[in-house]
Amino acid sequence: MKRVLIVFLLIFLLLGIFCGCERKSNEEYLRIHIRANSNSELDQAIKMQVKNEVVTYLSKKLENCSSKQEAIEVINSELDNIEFLANTTLHLNGMQYDSSAIIQKEDFPTRSYGDITLESGEYDALIINLGSGEGDNWWCIVFPPLCFVDKNNNREYKSFFYELFKKYFC
Repeated sequence: MKRVLIVFLLIFLLLGIFCGCERKSNEEYLRIHIRANSNSELDQAIKMQVKNEVVTYLSKKLENCSSKQEAIEVINSELDNIEFLANTTLHLNGMQYDSSAIIQKEDFPTRSYGDITLESGEYDALIINLGSGEGDNWWCIVFPPLCFVDKNNNREYKSFFYELFKKYFC
């Protein structure tokens, strides 16, 4: 029995050495935050339309980014286009207000996205305000590209032992 326990401990240790525990700090993430003009049903629906347009647009622009800094550079070069896209969506829906887009640091609460939990704290984020930006909002992760992947084409392979190791040791 002791040998079996020792073998399992060695396996967990080797998995930890070769696979590593992936703990990312706030500095490794770029988030997106879209704030609606108000909490009216119409403004909330428009916010989701803008979100869909922006995510589709940025998905293509960010697909080859390999670092957060590269993603920030791409988005900074696209801020005018992001605002134009958001404003076009707003105006096509009869809204009399515009949008603004900026990358800045912002506080976020703890949030889980599937298996990923981001602790509360300050993160770099693409902030898109629609009109006054005082309504309920939508947020996600731009880099690594959690909100910007086609979930139908992605495959995820899991190791039972590695997942068990991460659960108890990472």
